Amino acid sequence: MASKDELACVYSALILQDDDVAITPEKINTILKAAKVEVEPYWPGLFAKCLENIDVKSLITNLSSGVGVGAAPAGGVSAAPAGGAAPAASEKKDEKKKEEPKEEESDDDMGFGLFD
Repeated sequence: MASKDELACVYSALILQDDDVAITPEKINTILKAAKVEVEPYWPGLFAKCLENIDVKSLITNLSSGVGVGAAPAGGVSAAPAGGAAPAASEKKDEKKKEEPKEEESDDDMGFGLFD
């Protein structure tokens, strides 16, 4: 979990980015002083250094672009199975579904019902 110091620096950096101001240790310290938040002295410099070559605005706007998409395997090789392997796997799943009938539980089995 993030500490208070980290969160304060993150919020300061987001404020600076929103105002299109360069994210520097001095600017982060200015916002922290205005908010009357005290952090360890190394945090503003650390955040400024980490965000030095990063376009924070595009990072935030493209945050969800890769969610739910599987990572590409190394070398760009497709992970799709050979032509005959996929149907065999789906047949096995169908067999398992047919073999195991689902037993339904009801409240009557427990000696009471919802509308009794």
